[in-house]
Amino acid sequence: MTDAQPITGLTPDRVAPHALVCGDPARIDRITADWDGAEEVCQVREYRVVRGTRGGIPMIAASHGIGAPGTAVLIEELVKLGVHTFLRIGNSGGLAPDLELGDLVVTTGAVRDDGTTRSYVRPEYPAVADHEMVGALLAAAAERGARCRAGITWSLDAFYMRNAVLQADGSMGSMSVDGYWTADHPQRIADLRAARVLNCEMESGALLTLANLFGVRAGCICVVSDRTPWPGPAEIDLDNNMGQCIEIALDAMARVART
Repeated sequence: MTDAQPITGLTPDRVAPHALVCGDPARIDRITADWDGAEEVCQVREYRVVRGTRGGIPMIAASHGIGAPGTAVLIEELVKLGVHTFLRIGNSGGLAPDLELGDLVVTTGAVRDDGTTRSYVRPEYPAVADHEMVGALLAAAAERGARCRAGITWSLDAFYMRNAVLQADGSMGSMSVDGYWTADHPQRIADLRAARVLNCEMESGALLTLANLFGVRAGCICVVSDRTPWPGPAEIDLDNNMGQCIEIALDAMARVART
């Protein structure tokens, strides 16, 4: 396909086969800080794309914003332009009680609690990560001595509705406006914990589902930036250990690119 993509305006000559993706456009500068020939090729809405090389490997770093719909738009357009390997670097909430702030989680598969992927395929279809990507991420984390686990991620749509705040009496309460919540939400979180789901975020389900549908490779590594239920807003730390997460992702991408 040679025509510019309708949302990002990208064309094949402005991308590379390997893509590091993240939610925050500002994080692109951190991901590409040591790249050779880094050049911004797109800045449209939440989508910011920088192209360059690292260790002789052509790469792009691209932001997808918050949530599955915007992520799906980016993945669709990049795959159409020839990108075949994706690695998401993100923040997440910790569900497993023994996870600490700054720990890393490598997603092996995602619970598809979103509307976007249901538009593509029936809910029984699994959202699973590429096994080579998972192995490369774990190997890179082990080499750096990082606190890192691999497991299942809850990929959700509504940030405020699906998360929870710990109340003074020890119960879970709503983060939404006026404390809005439905009666089954505390049980939903308890059920996911019982099912050994490690963390929660908003994009891995879309990334992994679309990657498998389109025949490309994808993986995901996230920092635990808060814990569900949250003890309080001061507990959120979006930058805690993000530097190490980025370094591990870059090392893993290089490993996969050379295989």
